[in-house]
Amino acid sequence: MSERTLDIVLFGATGFTGGLTAEYLARNAPARLSWALAGRSQAKLEKVRDRLAGIDPRLETMELIVVDAADRTALREVAARTKLVITTVGPYLEFGEPLVAACAAEGTDYVDLTGEPEFVDRMWLAHHETAVASGARLVHACGFDSVPHDIGVFHALDQVDTSGPVTVRGVVRSNATFSGGTFHSAMGVMARAKQMKEAFAERRRREAKPEGRSSRAVAGKPGRDKLLGYWLLPLPTIDPQVVQRSGAALAQYGPRFTYSHYAGTKTLRYAVGGAAAIGGVVVGAQIAPVRKVLKGRIKQGEGPSVERRRKSWFTVDFVTEAAGKTVHTRVSGGDPGYTETAKMLAESALCLVFDANPTTSGQVTTATAMGANLLTRLQRAGMRFEVL
Repeated sequence: MSERTLDIVLFGATGFTGGLTAEYLARNAPARLSWALAGRSQAKLEKVRDRLAGIDPRLETMELIVVDAADRTALREVAARTKLVITTVGPYLEFGEPLVAACAAEGTDYVDLTGEPEFVDRMWLAHHETAVASGARLVHACGFDSVPHDIGVFHALDQVDTSGPVTVRGVVRSNATFSGGTFHSAMGVMARAKQMKEAFAERRRREAKPEGRSSRAVAGKPGRDKLLGYWLLPLPTIDPQVVQRSGAALAQYGPRFTYSHYAGTKTLRYAVGGAAAIGGVVVGAQIAPVRKVLKGRIKQGEGPSVERRRKSWFTVDFVTEAAGKTVHTRVSGGDPGYTETAKMLAESALCLVFDANPTTSGQVTTATAMGANLLTRLQRAGMRFEVL
């Protein structure tokens, strides 16, 4: 690592979320950070660099690396030069594997924004052992999928006695909208339900279980939460899988840890409407012509305006039950999918590069790789972690 000339290389800065991540680093990274932008187009990279130089004039001369996401040889050369790679280039199942492979082989840390369960499982199957041997930390889902949930549970368990069984339910609420890239990734995930189940089953068969302990993500039932006052709708995202894997890796989650995950609404009408809308999109994603029409309506590379993001917010409430005690905690912030996601991704990268984190390698979660250090960084960056 001491011979590497760069701390971070950012792939995808010419896209919507990647550009926000680059701007966050330009405003908030320490002066000692050595970083570069990578992508396919020199001209587009130069435009991003010009924008960043308007934030920090020292970035006028930052290095630009022209490389294709499919060029495995070139990607390994880039990975060998840097301590860590950030990538926002998705859909990850389509574009992500060569960069994961390069980082695993070269012992280079890696962070991304994926919310695609199949991609994460296939990367574990193909590259986890290589990364364990090389020392690389491959940390997927470093944005709204799944940092508020993973680090939120990590924070919640600090408030209770975990010597016995622990159950946590997480409830997500937001008024935010999404970008074209997020929608296209989601459609791709929903269209591959069979392949996703196959990858999950194969990983489950091969992955070691924690000895003397259990960690489970369970599908909850719809209903009204009397403590929170919300109607709950089970939310089948990647987040429960991430939290469950943190529970399996970390002994402080207790001998029997269980997590369930929901969307919360104030009224039954919104809960029913939300379930119907999600169901309609899921069904549409299975039919190729319908899927094509839906994807054609929303273009990739576009996202909500600055004004819309400023009005956006999210909360994730956690209700933790342990040792006869119930504790209500909350993670909250601004626009979840873009402004806060760029923050979470950038702070995850800076945390891996600069902080004294637990010793680990292979494909690991944010709680396993960074835990308390990332929690502290996010609090300093303005995200709220409260005990209510």
